[in-house]
Amino acid sequence: MKRPLAYITAHWGDNEFENTENAAKYCRLVYEAGFSPVCPLLFLPLFLKDSIPQEHKDGSDMARDYLRRASVLVVCGGTVDEAMKNDIAVAERLRITATTLDGILTVKGQGREDGGKKGA
Repeated sequence: MKRPLAYITAHWGDNEFENTENAAKYCRLVYEAGFSPVCPLLFLPLFLKDSIPQEHKDGSDMARDYLRRASVLVVCGGTVDEAMKNDIAVAERLRITATTLDGILTVKGQGREDGGKKGA
């Protein structure tokens, strides 16, 4: 089965460890819903130095390119910041479906006999 690409966006705070943990959790849930998650926060910092202006710009450009290739934008978390609003606007301009993580999980759960409740 070919899984459609799902770009993950969320409000990322100052704690890089918490951000990484949340991003991995979001990606796992999106994967379990049948998508191939793409979350630049998980891999771009491994080789780009955000403190170098050109590398910061390159990282932003690469992230935007991944979004352009995605079938869906998945908005995660309870807070929407400016970066997320920009991702949503780009997705809308490119006619890429935008939904929430809860939306993806709700739709996936509709095909289950127990209404999507795990362990029921």
